Amino acid sequence: RWLLRDIDLSVHAGETVALVGPSGSGKTLVLRALARLDPHDAGTVLWRGAPVADDGGDIPAHRARVHLVTQRPAALGAIAEDALRRPFALAVHARAGRRYDGDAARRQLAQFGRDAALLARPSRDLSGGERQLLCLLRALLVEPSVLLLDEPTAALDPDTAGAVEAALRAWRDAAPSRALVWVSHDPAQRRRVADRVVALRDGRPDAAASSAA
Repeated sequence: RWLLRDIDLSVHAGETVALVGPSGSGKTLVLRALARLDPHDAGTVLWRGAPVADDGGDIPAHRARVHLVTQRPAALGAIAEDALRRPFALAVHARAGRRYDGDAARRQLAQFGRDAALLARPSRDLSGGERQLLCLLRALLVEPSVLLLDEPTAALDPDTAGAVEAALRAWRDAAPSRALVWVSHDPAQRRRVADRVVALRDGRPDAAASSAA
């Protein structure tokens, strides 16, 4: 049984693409495929026109520039700030000269409308929304070119969700090479953030429901 079929998606620099569709339509699978987190039985993922190879250093390098933020945050460490430091221990970031910048983390957290004291709190005491914010913050700090967002504001209150939308828009617009692929079940949010809507149904494109935003 094929989980995805006939997917032909291009994401252009400077745009936000919204992925929509009913539960089980394949939205998360498409994000995982774009990040090369799952093996492909057919098809190719291209980065700037060149295929992302299955061997060598292509996959770690690809995941560093095309970063997936999952709907359910992964383990964060003893305190919240540990989650932000962890990616910089990976060789792909060390080779690129990336280092954890606590000041940048605090500035970005302020854009989300949260106090820097959050970073010193034990991870076990964080709410689902706070964990989601930390995962977004971690993704921004590693400086990818593309963010793949799986319901990134689902656990947030409306005010914080609005602050996150504004911060992600500012992040995208700060460099011409950046782009967002955003899964959202909220039609109002899609109208606010997306340049284009790509709809899926049963693992295939749903052309009738796809549109420019």
